[in-house]
Amino acid sequence: MRIAIGADHAGYTMKSQLTELLKSLGHEVVDVGAHPPDPSDDYPDFAKALAERVATQQADRGVLVCGSGVGAS
Repeated sequence: MRIAIGADHAGYTMKSQLTELLKSLGHEVVDVGAHPPDPSDDYPDFAKALAERVATQQADRGVLVCGSGVGAS
């Protein structure tokens, strides 16, 4: 399965951990950012990039991580 994954700076560490886990389970992971974490990044940019990948079938599923768990939704 192709899984797009993205996070703002607050979710960067968890995104990295999830990426490794998903790859170890045999999934293809497409990382849409952040690269690297930057406190001034704007999480809607990563949410949009992830949603576009799923909507255009460039990814089967998406995982989005942010600091609060609510902001990016």
